[in-house]
Amino acid sequence: MKLFDVYPINPINIVKGVGSLVYDDKGQEYLDLYGGHAVISIGHTNPHYVRRLEDQLHKIGFYSNSIEIPLQTELAEKLGKVSGKDDYQLFLCNSGAEAIENALKLASFYNGKKKTIAFTGAFHGRTSLAVSVTDNPKIVAPINETDNIVRVAWNDEAALEKAFNDNKNQVSSVIIEGIQGVGGIQVASNSILQKIRSLCHTHNAVFIADGVQCGYGRTGKFYSHDFAGVNADIYTMAKGMGNGFPIGAISISPKIQPSYGMLGTTFGGNHLACAAGLAVLEVMEQDNLMQNAATVGAYLIDELKKFKQVNEVRGRGLMIGIDLPAEYAHAKKDLLFKHHIFTGEAKPNVIRLLPALNLTKAHADRFLEAFTKVLSSAPVLSNPL
Repeated sequence: MKLFDVYPINPINIVKGVGSLVYDDKGQEYLDLYGGHAVISIGHTNPHYVRRLEDQLHKIGFYSNSIEIPLQTELAEKLGKVSGKDDYQLFLCNSGAEAIENALKLASFYNGKKKTIAFTGAFHGRTSLAVSVTDNPKIVAPINETDNIVRVAWNDEAALEKAFNDNKNQVSSVIIEGIQGVGGIQVASNSILQKIRSLCHTHNAVFIADGVQCGYGRTGKFYSHDFAGVNADIYTMAKGMGNGFPIGAISISPKIQPSYGMLGTTFGGNHLACAAGLAVLEVMEQDNLMQNAATVGAYLIDELKKFKQVNEVRGRGLMIGIDLPAEYAHAKKDLLFKHHIFTGEAKPNVIRLLPALNLTKAHADRFLEAFTKVLSSAPVLSNPL
């Protein structure tokens, strides 16, 4: 049997990681400013994280949700404290896509409606409901197609209000990323988030804040939606939640009441996942990582704005998009293969920075030095004379 070939793979075999550094099987060191799609939140092989998982493995790794798992309660209490949402309820699952599925389903259970408003450029996942609200027809199979999704333009308040008016009493939920990741690090305006809150309240719809990539302290606040000063009804999370261990969750407003069998999962909230989740929150709290993300992120953004070759720098904290002209399309590849720095990308030509929240200023400077060299090299002209 061979692997199903769906990933474009760089010819690099990473075998070791420490903090923001990773090493390949030849001993080459790389600076990791991507964290495997924003997953590494407290650094590779963080000692406290490793001990937490190792200690739990020596006790019990898994049992189902048919018994008491005190670690789940401990995780919920810690998450409520760190996120500032103490009165919310936690449902644990395994991934971001699963969190989105459960959020959309729960919203529909709550108000008995079917339609969801989503935005252009959105990416919410690849499973059935999650991909239906994702704005990428290439990954939507015929079986995923539905008439229940209403797509409106990004940050367009008038279009949002019109969508509610055109679908009277049918809108179950509005789902929005606080910052679009795959969409090119596009920041949701405070006013659009406030408008969503107002319209959802008026029309008994559920405000779903997708924080899978832009949440968990990455922007300097726990959820990037918090900059708008309003509360969503459901927050989705995953990626940085487990620092590499698969875990996802939704945080649910107290107005939404649970019932037995409403949601369910086999692996969600297992002992190891909870140990990983607790370790992440403990390190975030102890090392003040949200403040570090805000400080180092602001430094990086300010320095990147000084490059005359850059079209625009977008983002908050350590979720940064560098919008480059087409002639610098080689930049990401040069950073990786010439300067040994992992970054991400988004179309049309945006470099994404999603490092661990404990990134140091020294590592930020290492990137800036390499980026200077990359942009100083001759640009590739699309129609050379």
